[in-house]
Amino acid sequence: MKHRMKKAPMGWNSYDYYDTAVNEEQVKANADFMAAHMKEAGWEYIVVDIEWYAKDAGTMRDKYQYIPFGDEEIDAYGRLLPAVNRFPSAADGKGFGPLAAYVHNLGLKFGIHIMRGIPRIAAHQHMPVFGSSVTANDIADPSSICGWNPDMYGVRRNVEGAQAYYDSIISLYAEWGVDFIKCDDICNTNVYPHNPYSAAHEVEMLQRAIQKSGRDIVLSLSPGPALIEKAWHYEKYANMWRITDDFWDNWDLLRNMFDRCELWQNHVAEGAYPDCDMLPLGKLGKGFGKPEWDTNFTKDEQITMMTLWCIFGSPLMIGAELTKLDEWTLDLLTRKDILKLVSNDYAGRQFDKNEDCAVWSCLNQTTGEKYIAFFNFKETAQEIQCDLKEVEQFADTEGNVSCAKELWSRKEIAVQGNVLTDTVPSHGARLFELH
Repeated sequence: MKHRMKKAPMGWNSYDYYDTAVNEEQVKANADFMAAHMKEAGWEYIVVDIEWYAKDAGTMRDKYQYIPFGDEEIDAYGRLLPAVNRFPSAADGKGFGPLAAYVHNLGLKFGIHIMRGIPRIAAHQHMPVFGSSVTANDIADPSSICGWNPDMYGVRRNVEGAQAYYDSIISLYAEWGVDFIKCDDICNTNVYPHNPYSAAHEVEMLQRAIQKSGRDIVLSLSPGPALIEKAWHYEKYANMWRITDDFWDNWDLLRNMFDRCELWQNHVAEGAYPDCDMLPLGKLGKGFGKPEWDTNFTKDEQITMMTLWCIFGSPLMIGAELTKLDEWTLDLLTRKDILKLVSNDYAGRQFDKNEDCAVWSCLNQTTGEKYIAFFNFKETAQEIQCDLKEVEQFADTEGNVSCAKELWSRKEIAVQGNVLTDTVPSHGARLFELH
């Protein structure tokens, strides 16, 4: 049985700030910060994103994000290893074991990004597949590639050695102490528009390998957009899957996320979470060949983003450099009264949406806690109203609502005749706990 957790995963991912070039010292600094300032609020995963095996990552950023046929650290069985020049504790075959232990000693969990498939260099050099009698070229599918990253070939379906390869890499990661795997070019293999879920068999092989490893490992699938008609497959074999392509600090992308959450709202379940992608707030982008920048989201837009991600039940992954968070952003990310909505105990549903606004409800069926969120899509402030008697989620609950506490501002407002009304700023949100 796949790993089941009590809430959607919450953590930090190196991509939005460091791109391909994060190193061990930087990962440790972010882990230290999370342990000291965020762990108590529920944050726990530290995830090293793409190309940790590339010794030359980031050295040709003016030409390439991913250097074609670059200098990669790899073992005799075609398994990629951390680049020792960037992760010195990985020397002498230790891999990510020492870094994972460092993160675990802080009371946190450790994750890595992988590309689906087998390294092209392993196939070209006919490297043996650990635990089998075949070589990498026997299982590599040269017609299955990633359109934006040149490192891998897909793995063939139903051939000898294919499952053994995935078993070998996952068992290695389990030995290192990996708790979270983000697999890329698998949720939507978008280079093949006629068959965008062409790697479904590799999702299944990954999950089988995780089961064999005996370690609880979260399986996260990227990139999106995930295919709603394949929701059953994502739910069966993965723990989270991206419902969007890369999400950045742009209002149009945030507005579009309401349409995606509307589509996926009924598929949030224990151990199975549609993923709205990372939270691009704070300081971003140092690794992208340009100076770091402050998020382009306004404070109201950041509140909208956090409110939607939480009430929908998305995983929460921060993309910023944590050590540079200001007090306002750190407070935004550590509000336990709001973050608890990503727990499996809370179910969020869209109640209303039009061109100007959206209203979501949320209910904890065990405790009876009720929430309403107002979202303003307009360029100006507007009054939003909701007749609480009409909210489907609350139909079987008892009693009238007399007051509501707006959680971000911590202000109480009166509710007249079971109708909740408030003025919401442009691109802003209000999140109410009802009493």
